[in-house]
Amino acid sequence: MTPLMLLPLLTPVLASLLSVAVGWRRLSAVATLGSALTILGCGVALGFRVDDRAHLALNGLLRADALSATMLIVIGVVASLATWASIGYVDAELARGVTDRRGARIYGVLTPAFLAAMVLAVSANNIGVVWVAVEATTVVTAFLVGHHRSRAALEATWKYVMVCSVGITVAFLGTVLLHFAARHAGAGDDALHLDVLAAHAAALDPAVTRLAGALLLIGYGAKMGLAPFHTWLADAHSQAPAPVSALMSGVLLSVAFSVLIRLKPIIDAATGPAFLRAALLATGLATLLIAALLLTVTTDLKRLLAYSSMETMGLMAVAAAAGTRLAVAALLLHVLAHGVGKTVLFLAGGQLQAAHGTTAISEITGVLGRSRLVGGAFAVGMVVLLGLPPFAMFASELAIATALADARLAWALGLALVALLVAFAALMAKSGRILLGTPSADGPTILVPATVAAALVTGVLVSLALGVTAGPLTGLFTAAATQLGAL
Repeated sequence: MTPLMLLPLLTPVLASLLSVAVGWRRLSAVATLGSALTILGCGVALGFRVDDRAHLALNGLLRADALSATMLIVIGVVASLATWASIGYVDAELARGVTDRRGARIYGVLTPAFLAAMVLAVSANNIGVVWVAVEATTVVTAFLVGHHRSRAALEATWKYVMVCSVGITVAFLGTVLLHFAARHAGAGDDALHLDVLAAHAAALDPAVTRLAGALLLIGYGAKMGLAPFHTWLADAHSQAPAPVSALMSGVLLSVAFSVLIRLKPIIDAATGPAFLRAALLATGLATLLIAALLLTVTTDLKRLLAYSSMETMGLMAVAAAAGTRLAVAALLLHVLAHGVGKTVLFLAGGQLQAAHGTTAISEITGVLGRSRLVGGAFAVGMVVLLGLPPFAMFASELAIATALADARLAWALGLALVALLVAFAALMAKSGRILLGTPSADGPTILVPATVAAALVTGVLVSLALGVTAGPLTGLFTAAATQLGAL
């Protein structure tokens, strides 16, 4: 099993080094796509091999279990679509003069490095290494957000760096406090290892662990885009290249969330479940309500998609507060379905931006009649996002609602439903204008590079397949929920 744990880390690193050596070439771009497919393949293979316990490698530094396998699959699926589309996307930018060879080289180097950092964050058994990996994603994606080097892109980059760096510093303090509590509980030199922390969780000092848990929620919650630290999210997503926005929205936010739900059983064992439940409910519901209101007023396409990601993170935090096996399994399905659907939307949105030279919704109308491919893909992605059948987010949201009711959180479910209805109406109205609005007489032709077209079609097919059946993934999600201590 060790090779399956190492390959997802090594292949994107090698792809990044290849881009350092040769720059942006078809060879290096295909190598990055190959590394994404390797992550996906290893995640699927691990999903079939993991059982009800964690498997460790490299003296306990790496961990393979149902949650890490699930997150590798999510990273692999989203990254495969995004890096496939990147080939044509960057080539088109070079042809239009939007970027130059230096910018393309940086993109080619940093994108697989971004994948490697996310893989390490979900595969590490040491929470100190996890913290380093999440911090690395901030450093790498900061340069990707500023890829176009415009004033708006640089402003978004600085906001992203400042908010997320402060957040991750707070998470570092929480990590230090958790280590302190574990050492005083007799955990020894491996006090940062997840398996060691879990074994000593009941003996951790409740007061120290409560403070550590609050700091970890603030820190990783900022990386997720939870309120009140959500201010970076729309700026960064709106300025980053479309495939990078897909990676950030479709999987990076979920990677930060996976760290929180992995630490939650440890904190609950020391402090009792009420503490984190209240904190997750408060932040999750606040995020849902703020995102719904922002969706009603935004006039920018990529900001619309960013705020919908914020809404999704809020719902996931509320589901995690329920803490039942059904809730955790449902939110993992939600993570995967949202990742694929949002990737399709950002890739389609990137082609609309390239054609119109803007992301203003008022300037992008009648897309469905002007491009069946882009319009059809955008329509499918939006139906996925709206949680309508037959797509998987319908099933996951229904399961989350059931879990909240079963956990006697009907009041939270009611508030969440109000926010979701507001968001639903806003997304319907704005996407309807984009897809079915009257096109301008001088509307530009929407051109789609071959690799972007292939990624869009594949993303739509994957969304349909997930909607029909989750198949063996259901067992994997349930196993992950069981390992996380869900009841």
